[in-house]
Amino acid sequence: MENEVRIDKWLWAVRIYKTRSMATEACRKGHVSIASQPVKPSRSVHVGEIVKVRKSPVTRTFRVLELAEKRMAASLTTNHIEDITPPEELEIVEMQRNMRWIIRDPGTGRPTKKERRDLDDFFDLND
Repeated sequence: MENEVRIDKWLWAVRIYKTRSMATEACRKGHVSIASQPVKPSRSVHVGEIVKVRKSPVTRTFRVLELAEKRMAASLTTNHIEDITPPEELEIVEMQRNMRWIIRDPGTGRPTKKERRDLDDFFDLND
């Protein structure tokens, strides 16, 4: 196994970002930090380090378990990364997921089937 891997390559390999260029751009913009310090895309990541990734509206926290240079199947990422994001941050994601149907701009179309069912459940119209 490798001794060190670039942070942008590792973030892409463990599927935190869809493309390596997205991971590189996130590093350049200061959205990725290790030990509370923003990192450059070329910084090496090491086993045991804590990586924080800010993806609006939350900051996800990950522990590096193993290094990887090549992108892997999503099922294999659990061997390389541990999600240690605080529960408060995960609640924000869940709340946003539940509120998604409210964000629709007025006049952008009729509700989808799922949104219609959610509305019916919310207003108890299925009685």
